Amino acid sequence: MRPTSKRSRSPALVAKLSPIFQHLRPFNQVSKRLVVLALVATPLYAQAALPAAIQAALSRADLTEANISIVITPVGDKNASHLPAPIQVIDSQSDNSSESTSQTASTTNATSNTNNSGQRTTPSDARDEKSHLVQPNTLVTIEKRTIKKREQALHAYTDDPYTYQSLESIPTVLGDSSKPTVIDDHNNHESGNGNADGSTGTPSIKMSFSPLLSHQPDIARTPASTMKLVPSFIALDTLGAGFVWHTRVYHTGLIIGDRLHGDLVIQGSGDPKMTHERLAQLLYKIQSAGIHHIDGDIIIDSAVFKNITKDPAAFDNSPLRPYNASPDGFLVNFSTIGIKSYPLDNGQASLTYTPQLANYQLPTTINTRSASCGQASYSLSPQWQAKQLLLNADLPNSCGEHVFYVAYPDAKDFAARIIAEKWQALGNTLIGDVITQEVPYARTKSLKSTRGLTALSMSPLPIVSYPSLNLTQQIYDINHFSNNVMAEQVALSIGAYGNANGVKPHDETPVNTYNNASSLYQFGKPTTTDYPAALQSINQWWQTNLSTPPPHLTNGSGLCRECTISAANLSELLTYAYDSPSFDAYVNSLGVAGVSGTITAHGERLPESAAIGRAWIKTGTLNNVTSMSGYVKGLSGQDYVVVGLINSEQALNAYTARPVLDAMLDWTAEH
Repeated sequence: MRPTSKRSRSPALVAKLSPIFQHLRPFNQVSKRLVVLALVATPLYAQAALPAAIQAALSRADLTEANISIVITPVGDKNASHLPAPIQVIDSQSDNSSESTSQTASTTNATSNTNNSGQRTTPSDARDEKSHLVQPNTLVTIEKRTIKKREQALHAYTDDPYTYQSLESIPTVLGDSSKPTVIDDHNNHESGNGNADGSTGTPSIKMSFSPLLSHQPDIARTPASTMKLVPSFIALDTLGAGFVWHTRVYHTGLIIGDRLHGDLVIQGSGDPKMTHERLAQLLYKIQSAGIHHIDGDIIIDSAVFKNITKDPAAFDNSPLRPYNASPDGFLVNFSTIGIKSYPLDNGQASLTYTPQLANYQLPTTINTRSASCGQASYSLSPQWQAKQLLLNADLPNSCGEHVFYVAYPDAKDFAARIIAEKWQALGNTLIGDVITQEVPYARTKSLKSTRGLTALSMSPLPIVSYPSLNLTQQIYDINHFSNNVMAEQVALSIGAYGNANGVKPHDETPVNTYNNASSLYQFGKPTTTDYPAALQSINQWWQTNLSTPPPHLTNGSGLCRECTISAANLSELLTYAYDSPSFDAYVNSLGVAGVSGTITAHGERLPESAAIGRAWIKTGTLNNVTSMSGYVKGLSGQDYVVVGLINSEQALNAYTARPVLDAMLDWTAEH
């Protein structure tokens, strides 16, 4: 039985809600999808009492009903679910072969667990009654020890600092098999009008439901990282799951032998994941094109994004934390360096750095002290200076072999130093400098003193066109690991590249205004965009496709306290996405409750939860915010959209607030 509200529509309540109804768009638009009809069929004033489990969790967290908004809505046909297969988490009693694991899986329902002694515990009566609804052959099995091993691996040294790009808990990842399948459906989605079956034209009528639970759905709240669900889906819907960013390389002057008499121009595209390894591949391709020596400069054109550099200390006065890194048109390695310590026998430790920085002094040893190992700000007290890194604290001897990720304060200087170092590491030479700028090279050439061969015009075609990982893979990193700066890169790219569903790219100066243009560099440049233009594109998409008022964003990551969204906003977006051609890429980017991503610890906080392996969730955490949003597959087979936002005036204890939303997931999965 679904709970129903017994509240009447009082005149005072109608007056209070009237501004909300004014935001609803006319319902006679042909292009409006049935998600709007679902909103019409469900009175916005309906609000049921919170379930007892959620009420109890609120009480334990010293929170009240006023602190939380929840919307849980059935979606789709239970006989034709769009969600992935549930994942069954088991504890093997031995280290035997996969055959024993398979046998255990076939005799265990999706919510069974074991205690510390290895004996299986008995699920609750409610789950026993529903266990016959779960078909074992539709489950994917994973062992708890596998989850633990991969979680521990993330605490070890890695060259991928994006795993530490968030305020969220240190995440856990599945193996390569868990990565989303690469979907090259860019052509199908570019118009934004495709149906779930890949066809085009008027969408078919979708099933609509009343909410299973609706509590304070229209209150605008700070969502923290659940805001990433907004630009990540809009990017999939407008750009296509197979969209890639192309970093193109041109040159001026002439190439004689293996020497370029001119400048090398790298045209940044806003690629969210230009790691230092991928940058090395880009430079190797330039070398393979025949250039080993440059009698000029390397110019990095990052003009695709302008005026987006932010103060890394502005949010929480932690400028060295990687999650505060600034976006950039040519972002390299998330502007983050890894510092690894190796203990020595003389009261010191050696230090290595990944990536290396050209013409910059980095200390190679450090004294140790008796203390507990903590964040870089405590353990090292690093300070970036013009030509050197100072470490103002001795390293705690308990750190052992440990890696610290530290953000560099200037994205453009960081990229220039890494390019210079890696170009030389390939055995190449550079007479000039590496220069980064937000002004296109073609517009500054006249300002530069050029003569001889270096004065010759830009090459007509790029000598290298280096594609990024596709959008599906990038969205996986953004939502699974809650990567902030990647989310900002994608949000800005909607403004630069989006041209579907009424989203028109911002273009202050059209590229075809170049006089006597003779190079693809001038014609093929992506549109320059900034945050106001990108956010306007996001709002325009929302107003075109959805009926609730657009959320208030100041960036694309949710790392902001003034950003707000309502539970009704997120619920409508997730419902719309459920029937989208890009849904597989979207839902596979989310963490799986008790299994992977930032929702891994759900299984530890609530070991008996029916949502373990059955909920695909994006989490959010700030000092006064805890949030979870995504999808849950109920034990009945019904799919649900679930949104929970908790805000408080004072700082929240995340360890006590998260169990409230854990209870929400568990309660939903029981249905």
